[in-house]
Amino acid sequence: MCGITGWIDWNEDLTAKGPVLLEMAGTLANRGPDAGGIWLSPHAALAHRRLIVVDPAGGGQPMLRRRGERTCVLVYNGELYNTSELRQELAAHGYSFQGHSDTEVLLLSFIHWGPDCVERLNGIFAFAVWDDATQSLFMARDRLGVKPLFYTRRGRALIFGSEIKALLAHPAVPPEVDATGLAEIFVLGPARTPGFGVFRGIEELKPGHCLHFDHKGIRIKQYWALQSRPHPHTLYETAVHVRELFQDTVERQLVSDVPISVLLSGGLDSSAITAFAALARRRENKGAINTFSVDYVDNEQHFRPNEFQPNSDAPWIRIMSEHFGTNHHQIIIDTPRLVEALTGAMRARDLPGMADVDSSLYLFSHEIKKEATVALSGESADEIFGGYPWFRRAEDVNGHTFPWVRMVGERARLLAPELRDYIRPEEYVAGRYQEALAEVPRLPGEDPLEAHMRELIYLNMTRFMPILLDRKDRMSMAAGLEVRVPFCDHRLVEYVWNIPWSMKSCDGMEKGILRRAMTGLLPEGILQRRKSPYPKTHHPAYLAAVRAQMENITNDPGSPLLPLVDTGALREVIGDNAAAFSPAWFSQLMGSAQLFAYLIQVDAWLREYHVIIR
Repeated sequence: MCGITGWIDWNEDLTAKGPVLLEMAGTLANRGPDAGGIWLSPHAALAHRRLIVVDPAGGGQPMLRRRGERTCVLVYNGELYNTSELRQELAAHGYSFQGHSDTEVLLLSFIHWGPDCVERLNGIFAFAVWDDATQSLFMARDRLGVKPLFYTRRGRALIFGSEIKALLAHPAVPPEVDATGLAEIFVLGPARTPGFGVFRGIEELKPGHCLHFDHKGIRIKQYWALQSRPHPHTLYETAVHVRELFQDTVERQLVSDVPISVLLSGGLDSSAITAFAALARRRENKGAINTFSVDYVDNEQHFRPNEFQPNSDAPWIRIMSEHFGTNHHQIIIDTPRLVEALTGAMRARDLPGMADVDSSLYLFSHEIKKEATVALSGESADEIFGGYPWFRRAEDVNGHTFPWVRMVGERARLLAPELRDYIRPEEYVAGRYQEALAEVPRLPGEDPLEAHMRELIYLNMTRFMPILLDRKDRMSMAAGLEVRVPFCDHRLVEYVWNIPWSMKSCDGMEKGILRRAMTGLLPEGILQRRKSPYPKTHHPAYLAAVRAQMENITNDPGSPLLPLVDTGALREVIGDNAAAFSPAWFSQLMGSAQLFAYLIQVDAWLREYHVIIR
């Protein structure tokens, strides 16, 4: 994994703009701590920061290749999992290779197939290719949006980067935020609307889209979308196919020239990855795989079961590690570090995020990096297979909004009246919800319940899943750790999308079809374990720490947050000693530790990014 950035400009001579490009690339150094490079031409400037995973000698970037009179230059962030198949096909067309990196295969794929190459790629990627012959830039992002890519237009120029901070490092891109950006921050939070970069004029290339930029301007095309079709298989056949697909996916993602590991929580998703990874390494005589889990100081002492987290992870991790002989590492995080890392996590996202859920992963990733450079993780299984409680709660299934955006009116009362009038929180959410519903690919004649659950899964995949994919990418890459997400393999996603809800939830359990698919592979207790989320701290010291920090902010007349909130209402919440721990920031009652932590991140973001509100 890496960081990419670039600048295309028809009015400037970019050969003299190396210092600007280096400044932009420097903001991405954490994504690529091992190497860096820039390439300059009169109208195109590209930069790359490299995290070496495959082919240390032959995978350097920007990568340039000539074929005939044509020269193409590539900057690429990601990983291809069908590199060997593509290499064989290109070799049959007469191409030769200087190394064994997927970067070279991707560049030659573009040279041979042009923009259509994206339809052949299996992987997670965001890349840009400058074609010197046609004086044009082509950019593309993977189908599920695992790897990030942002861009902005400035006159006749296009500026892009893996993260927003790279764009803001350009002198022509001010950190401005308007009503839409404020609504994204204060209403949707980390659940950003696809395509929105929050900062004014900054856009995100959507998952499954590509962009072409030349003298005529920008053209954007969607090259991949979910398609609804009747499901052709029986329950038994479906379980077998899910297992075969997922096993192939995990094994493809074990390719690496550096140490590889698995994030293991003892839940169904991470356990399925661990099982296939451990068995594959055993077959290849590569020894035990490293697994990692995270917990908090004194968490067992303070843990209380709830609907989202019915039990702690430790006993289940032990079962899995012993059953598959993994080399397990438990990372323990203390409260002061967790609170301190809220700001580091915000910097990694360039935006306020999931509060302590972000900061803990930020710290966790830095610890994993000491032992491994690559990790596999179970993100997206709950969105794809329907694993969250809101897939079963009647008020959510029958609701008319995003299940994770709750109590908008109540939370809006914490905002300054002028800001409420400016962004209209409830109208904003309602509009975004209707936009999302209009995108759902319907299946004519589908049973009403099945059709409604298809809607709910689509909302989760396109509006909630990006929160967690953003989190995983930014927090891990801030530590120079590459995290791969097997459940985002597009072949698996396309197949599972059309499995009827009655099959997805078979045997009366969430993700029932995945449990059936893993039967005989995982220990029975793991197969029957209820959904449990990424672990959170339950230590009362965390609430005390974020409450005290929030109180300091409200007493600071220079805080940029205060003009945007109702300070009287916020002080009332700070003084409320009600219990603070429940499973996710977006469904909290006011007064929760997550609310305080989120506002702490907002305050730090406004200060550090010198946000200008328009």
